[in-house]
Amino acid sequence: MFDYTFWLEWAQFAMRWLHLITGIAWIGSSFYFIALDLGLRPEAGAPKGVNGAAWQVHGGGFYHIQKYMVAPERMPDELTWFKWESYMTWVSGFGMLVLLYWTGAQFFLIDPNVMELPVWGAIAISAGSLVFAWVMYDLICKSPLGENNNTLMIGLYLILVAMAWGYTQVFSGRAALLHLGALTGTIMSANVFFVIMPNQRIVVADLKAGRAPDPKYGKIAKQRSTHNNYLTLPVLFMMLSNHYPLAFSGEWNWLVASLVFLMGVTIRHFFNTHHAHGPYLWWTWAATLVLFLIVMWLSAIGGPKAGDAVEARALSPIETRFAAAEGFEQVTDIVLGNCSMCHATEPGVDGIGRAPRGVHLETPEQVAAAAHQIYVQAGLSRAMPPGTYNFMTDDDRAVIRDWYRGAVAGPDA
Repeated sequence: MFDYTFWLEWAQFAMRWLHLITGIAWIGSSFYFIALDLGLRPEAGAPKGVNGAAWQVHGGGFYHIQKYMVAPERMPDELTWFKWESYMTWVSGFGMLVLLYWTGAQFFLIDPNVMELPVWGAIAISAGSLVFAWVMYDLICKSPLGENNNTLMIGLYLILVAMAWGYTQVFSGRAALLHLGALTGTIMSANVFFVIMPNQRIVVADLKAGRAPDPKYGKIAKQRSTHNNYLTLPVLFMMLSNHYPLAFSGEWNWLVASLVFLMGVTIRHFFNTHHAHGPYLWWTWAATLVLFLIVMWLSAIGGPKAGDAVEARALSPIETRFAAAEGFEQVTDIVLGNCSMCHATEPGVDGIGRAPRGVHLETPEQVAAAAHQIYVQAGLSRAMPPGTYNFMTDDDRAVIRDWYRGAVAGPDA
């Protein structure tokens, strides 16, 4: 029997691995070049057009690096372009979005307690919001507002806050923060593809044609590169947030995300100032700590409280299918007996303050809604229950597998 979920899980794993590899390559090169650019110093006897230089040591060798303000008088025979790290990070990230949140929209994207959405509608909002965010960002950068970097950054931050709030009004908390990261990553990669690289190509073409390049192209590319630099750390937080319910499941999750963007600014400002041989701005770490403590407080006041009733709702068609499948009552007994101690509004296990990954398993309806996770975590694998709390037998896991596969195949299979 072809097990669609088995192959989907491995496809997601492979795509996540690729995303991690390419993301490390992109972020690493971005951080390096920002630090290099800020650390350049004038050098006596440098060739014409050299704006600054630096000596570095790594791997047992010494490197002498020089930066031309616009470009050298003659192009070298070989020129290294830094672009594929960015492109493949976005491609693999989009692949993750499709494989996890679009194919599993009923489980991860749509939350009927937030908004009742058809699968096609949720996917349309997901894709459309990424395009909308890039278009708005690009138009604002090209507007008169873009002439003043400080004003521009404030305006862009307010847009991010609005998008954070908007996502939480239509998607599950987990998907909302993930999409905010995807939106930001899309802007960053689009900056490389639509602005930074084309501007660099214009400069190269002018040099090859014997024309003096216009410095404005370098200025515009530098502005977008600076934006990418300050957005990197918040993107990483959003990507990790889907593993931590405290970050995404509270009432104030949109405000948590908004404050994370400010933390990205304070942390990067410290390092950027340091790379430019400026003073150590230790106050930025104090500000970051204060912001993080506020984030923690918001997660505490915005989550489910002791005694809160589990909100009842109608099952979706796919959830109804799992609830009606043969073996569901037995699976419900197995799950409630083995999983509900942790996956509860008020967990009964020391050290667990919230249900892991925001998954609640206290009612038959919740078991049907979490069918995919139950199958993967306890049917296909032995990941759950964990450690010393694992009392689920092989027969129990077989029952879960048979129930899930029977529901997927349908009554006529």
